[in-house]
Amino acid sequence: MTAPQVVVHRDKELMAQAAAARLITKIVDAQAARGSASVVLTGGRNGNGLLAALAASPARDAVDWSRLDLWWGDERFLPEGHADRNVTQAREALLDTVELDPARVHAMPASDGVNGGDVDAAAEAYAAELARAARPENHGAVPSFDVLLLGVGPDTHVASLFPELPAVRETERMVVGVRGAPKPPPVRISLTLPAIRAAREVWLLAAGEDKARAVTIALSGAGELQAPAAGAYGRSRTLWLLDRAAAAGLPRELYPPASP
Repeated sequence: MTAPQVVVHRDKELMAQAAAARLITKIVDAQAARGSASVVLTGGRNGNGLLAALAASPARDAVDWSRLDLWWGDERFLPEGHADRNVTQAREALLDTVELDPARVHAMPASDGVNGGDVDAAAEAYAAELARAARPENHGAVPSFDVLLLGVGPDTHVASLFPELPAVRETERMVVGVRGAPKPPPVRISLTLPAIRAAREVWLLAAGEDKARAVTIALSGAGELQAPAAGAYGRSRTLWLLDRAAAAGLPRELYPPASP
């Protein structure tokens, strides 16, 4: 478990731009070191904001997009192309504007795919895809993602791991079907905490005053069952990227005075 580092930016726009710059650097460094890079994307306003900022950045051309594997931390179990699917929003924000290798874009199954409406079978299929991509040196049945991005919900949920629900208690499976999610749609697919913790770095994004309570709870020693964000950490680094509104409840000593 890595101790969280907290960086606070002036507002959500600056936070998105700074996170995009960090991500470009991390991808380029990974590609230089290992030939390729792997990133787990997140949806929601902060995840999509980061992707839009990345699309607008001239530095995006430093990335060899054909040598980037993209995965998702969770997905709404809806038909392919549905506007509320995370992959649909990611394509609109960034993916359709860069030259990715389609074989390296690993979207989670849709509800009208080969598994039909069986969310558990869809989750098993994604777990199998992750296992095929894992290498002997990786930690478990998932690749060692270079960066895994997570948005933090007002209730402290990350991916589709909600407080007290069965998915956040999972300790063996890497991917699970989620039913009864407290925000629509109720049926989803999600990586579990063991899969999240296989990442080299986990970055948690939160902006806005509606996230302040969740951020404070998660960084104040709460348990992961009550606050799933508290259980999300990387093997080498755990980074919380916040704006001032989301950080309003944190003690000032938790983040450096230089945070812009």
